[in-house]
Amino acid sequence: MLDWKILSEREREVVIGTEATAPVGICFMPVTDTKVVKNRLHLDLAPGPLADRVAEIDRVIALGARLADIGQTGSESWTVLADPEGNEFCVLTSKENLII
Repeated sequence: MLDWKILSEREREVVIGTEATAPVGICFMPVTDTKVVKNRLHLDLAPGPLADRVAEIDRVIALGARLADIGQTGSESWTVLADPEGNEFCVLTSKENLII
């Protein structure tokens, strides 16, 4: 979804990022517990221009995400989705609106 690449893949760990020397990456590790509370990590993704937001939501749904209802009113500037395993994340308004 982020268009990052897999930097490392081991039996119980996958690390993704833009490149091995980048200062930021994400490590994924499985857990055996059933989800009963909010995720410990919640990603908020801010796309480029506002016009791209709906296209980004459509793109991630095509990749396997689904819309998630966590009690939104419909007036939010973000959309809550869940990955195929049920982990929620949000697609926000354009990052140009977030950066001052």
